[in-house]
Amino acid sequence: MFGTETNKEMLNNKKFLIISNYAYSLINVRSQLLIDIKSKSVRVAALAPKCSEDLRNKIDEIVDDYIYLKINRSSINPLFEIVTFLNIVKALFRYRPDNILAVTIKPIIWGGLASRFFNVRFTALITGLGYTFQKSGFFRSIIRKLLIYLFRFSLKNAHSVIFQNSDIMDTFIKLKIIEPEICTVVEGSGVDLDHFEFSELPETQDITFLCIARLLSEKGVREYAEAAKHFSKSNNKVKFVLLGTEYNGPDAINIQEVKSWTSSGYIKHIEETDDVRPYIRSCHVFVLPSYHEGIPRSTLEAMSMGRPIITTDAVGCRDTVVDGVNGKLISVKSKSELIESIVWCLENTDKLSSMGIESRKIAKKRFSLELINNQMLEAIGL
Repeated sequence: MFGTETNKEMLNNKKFLIISNYAYSLINVRSQLLIDIKSKSVRVAALAPKCSEDLRNKIDEIVDDYIYLKINRSSINPLFEIVTFLNIVKALFRYRPDNILAVTIKPIIWGGLASRFFNVRFTALITGLGYTFQKSGFFRSIIRKLLIYLFRFSLKNAHSVIFQNSDIMDTFIKLKIIEPEICTVVEGSGVDLDHFEFSELPETQDITFLCIARLLSEKGVREYAEAAKHFSKSNNKVKFVLLGTEYNGPDAINIQEVKSWTSSGYIKHIEETDDVRPYIRSCHVFVLPSYHEGIPRSTLEAMSMGRPIITTDAVGCRDTVVDGVNGKLISVKSKSELIESIVWCLENTDKLSSMGIESRKIAKKRFSLELINNQMLEAIGL
């Protein structure tokens, strides 16, 4: 049901297991945390889906064991979910970890349920509420009620539940999913201040706005495109760049729609990159009109590099901006407020640099990778 490969000698120490539905996040988001855990003489394993050979080689450099997990990130097919649950049970039986960290909804639910059969310390990291919690409708309400029940049952024996912002934590407590005593807020996944080093704003006449987001409606990508279209008719000294990968799911934006934006000339789309830093360096303002987040990593990276931010007054997003200090907060789904904020930036270019400096200060004070990982280790119990 799953495969495991071990290339390193067994160590006589504690075992830690991270369960993730996305292998790339082990490198892109969690790598330093896993390295910090290994530094404590803990054997680290990852339970995650199959990935490319190149990515697998990179993951092997930071974990001792990689266990394949059969999981479908977007499906709600009960048969797929049973397979995922049994995969996790079998992995726990064979690996026998002392400590588990489960990230995102499905690994948390099925990992939490499976952990109840074993003497293991289970920690859940809740980065967001997901699409189902945000949408209305009869079918979604049924799924939402089922998720609440599953969360209650799977987190019943959890030692710690980590949230990326207090809004989501308050929601879980209000829904009586968990008790406040086991809750911890850790603001995001942290940002490497050295890797995402400060850079001055480009000295160009054209002002460039950048949005980094998956191609999902809930990321506010359409609002961003509509704002770009508005300025294409009235201002030829402003550029809009969208860096975002295609996504399969009910909220996904069809790639053909994105191509229609680019063919019309009012937005430039970059599908994928291994390094976002050149794009952040070349922009003047970072924009994320998302409907909800944990703490958006892309925003933290832009802040660390000294960019003013335009984002929404929504869960998770509002935690990154002090309105008028390092950026602008706008209402969710408000194209008009987004346009007004862009106009303000165009009319106050002399203030953008100082706002970017404030972004860097906030990133250093609240979101540095070292600070966040120390908080994570304490919450995990390592």
